[in-house]
Amino acid sequence: MLRPLALVALFLTPLALGGCLAKTAFDVATAPVRVASKAIDLATTSQSEADETRGREIRRREERLGQLEREYRRQAERCDDGDQDACRRAERARREMDELLPGIPVERER
Repeated sequence: MLRPLALVALFLTPLALGGCLAKTAFDVATAPVRVASKAIDLATTSQSEADETRGREIRRREERLGQLEREYRRQAERCDDGDQDACRRAERARREMDELLPGIPVERER
């Protein structure tokens, strides 16, 4: 005959394994949803990420505009002294500045 300890183990084993099986079934059932939501999260950009990207782009343009302004001033001074090459370089810098300006937001006075 079965010993009492083996009998108790025989009755408790299905109860203990039932939780494991239920957990595994739940994990298998929800896996496609988790995978899909992760893919959607990776494919979309949050508003804060978009704002950060926009801010970096604006700062990059502002830095370039500052470089161009300094270059334009230097070349304009040389142009005034009669250097024709400097006049062409100043004009190129001015055109690039004019292209950049619409992409830089104007801050309103408070």
